[in-house]
Amino acid sequence: MAHVELSLTEAFVPQGDGTSSGYESDSFAHWSATVSRAAEPCLLIDLRATIGAISVSCCTLLGLKPPTEVIGQPLLGGELRLLDFTAARGELTEQEADKIPPLLALSSGRLARGLLRVQTGATPAADTTVDAIATPLLVGGAVAGSLTFLARV
Repeated sequence: MAHVELSLTEAFVPQGDGTSSGYESDSFAHWSATVSRAAEPCLLIDLRATIGAISVSCCTLLGLKPPTEVIGQPLLGGELRLLDFTAARGELTEQEADKIPPLLALSSGRLARGLLRVQTGATPAADTTVDAIATPLLVGGAVAGSLTFLARV
C-alpha cells in the first residue's frame, strides 16, 4: 500500500526590500510540476475544481486518459465517474460529490479524507475503491486549490 511521507523545512522568509520573490505566488505552479512528475497517484485542482496537474499513475488508477488529455478538464462532469457504495452502483449526486476529499478540502480549507468508488469499466468487478487524502493549498493565506493523494484499497 502506498504511503505519504512529509518533511518539515524552515519557513520561507523574504529577504531585502520586502518585495515578493515569486515563491508564494508561484506555489501552485511548484506543486503542479511536482504532481506531474510524481510516481504516486496524486492530483492537483484549482478553485474551480479544474485539474491543474495529475500523475500518470493517478490516471491509470482512476481509469482516465493520459495527463495531457485530462489537465484543464473539470474534475467532475468529465471522464471520472464516481459511484455510491450501494449495490445499484449509482453515480454520486451533486450534494454527495461536493463532499469528496478534493472538493471538501477546497470548501473547508482543511485536510479531508475518504473512500471513493470509481467506475473504471462496464461491470462492477471493474470498479476501483480508493482512499483519498486531500489538503488545501494556500496562497497568501487563502485557499487556491487542493492536492490529493490516492491509494487503491
